[in-house]
Amino acid sequence: MRMHHLNCISSCPLGGRLMDGRTPGILKRGELCCHCLLIETEQGLVLVDTGFGLRDVADPHSRLSEFFLLLLSPDFREEMTAVRQIERLGFRAADVRHILLTHLDFDHAGGLDDFPNATVHMLEQERDYALQQKTWMDRQRFRPQQWSSRKRWQVHAASGGDAWYGFQCVRDIPGLPPEILFVPLPGHTFGHAGIAIQTPDRWLLQAGDAYFYHREMHATHPYCTPGLRLYQFMLEKDRRARLGNQERLRRLRHAHGGEVELFCAHDPVEFERVTGRSLHTSAASRIGGLQTHAG
Repeated sequence: MRMHHLNCISSCPLGGRLMDGRTPGILKRGELCCHCLLIETEQGLVLVDTGFGLRDVADPHSRLSEFFLLLLSPDFREEMTAVRQIERLGFRAADVRHILLTHLDFDHAGGLDDFPNATVHMLEQERDYALQQKTWMDRQRFRPQQWSSRKRWQVHAASGGDAWYGFQCVRDIPGLPPEILFVPLPGHTFGHAGIAIQTPDRWLLQAGDAYFYHREMHATHPYCTPGLRLYQFMLEKDRRARLGNQERLRRLRHAHGGEVELFCAHDPVEFERVTGRSLHTSAASRIGGLQTHAG
């Protein structure tokens, strides 16, 4: 397998340094990435999360809630969508055969429409709850306007799975190599999950929105910026589960940091550390481009 890290459109939240911990001042907007993965496998391309898509860029007000557009002010650039970065790598949208979603929030599922041949995988509870649209916040975050792919959704039960470093996991996902797993991490949403990928050197765990700030994973003195702490509180579905899973992830990093590379979906420090490039740079061409090799 060969892996590519993509930032599929940054968000620029109100609060500056209070959000991302590094923007000068608090009157400027901060910057958070949308860290997606493209995996080349013998079965075809696999995409982990999609970020925002072409239709979101073209007409955000018909696709996304005004609440989150105001709060996050995404940096809508077509060249940063997953499909355009995949094309830059020399592939076609049709080459993406499978998409794994950490969850169905608008900034993770916006590009589903751009990959009409892909089977979309998620945990069963994520689909079931998102479809109910129970609360005002659910209707802001879960956007059916982005779900033309619903006939291609394939859901997986989180219960009864195997063990993975003390976590439950969902193995043997149809059509995918055995090295790719779902790791249920509920809390941010009821069906939230991380995606684990086994490489020859170590496991990678894309933890989605299980946490937002790299210092939250510090073993003894975890810290989150005030703005992101409030944001997580505002969106959490199960506070006890969310905080409990953060603690379990901290223990995982502390005990198995040499075996598991852990990163979340939105932290720019982690993205730039893993990729060695700026958030603002799209994936390079396959010839001479930076790649993470996984076999």
